[in-house]
Amino acid sequence: MKFKNLSTRALLALVIASGSLLTALSSTVWADGNPGLTVFSGVDRKDILDYFLQYGGRPGQWDRYKLYIPPKKVPQGASTFFISYPDYFNGDFDTKSIEVRTKKEKLPIKEINWDKQSRILEINLEKPLPPNTRAEIVLSNVRNPNLGTYYLVCDVLASGDIPVRLYVGTWILSIEQQ
Repeated sequence: MKFKNLSTRALLALVIASGSLLTALSSTVWADGNPGLTVFSGVDRKDILDYFLQYGGRPGQWDRYKLYIPPKKVPQGASTFFISYPDYFNGDFDTKSIEVRTKKEKLPIKEINWDKQSRILEINLEKPLPPNTRAEIVLSNVRNPNLGTYYLVCDVLASGDIPVRLYVGTWILSIEQQ
């Protein structure tokens, strides 16, 4: 093989170059999978929630948002999810194509209200999300907004004895040209 003739220095350079290439490729593949490294967001690191943009998050294009909520964020469960977004978010939601899932099941939805003026998407469940259960909110047929970063804030109405609205976290979505 040709590798027998390479010096140690050349072989080391080849290993470093291939490692860098693999790192760059894996970063590209997972770019839309979560918030990534967020340094200056104004949101406490423990409050940043993971998400996945299934079709790449391109401005003005149709997409599917998978918004994840870890079990530790809903210790009292949830009967309603509130997703608020900034006034400069000019995307569109399809309220007929929204699902809430756990690992085991798709939760039945009683009602979905989208108050465009207040910029809140409200998802009322028929039966509450059990306490300490991982949830996935799937927003299909979303028209992505313009290029930029958007903070989607999640609150829930706790399903305990006293229904209290609680802050869960923030999804920091990046819509970028690719």
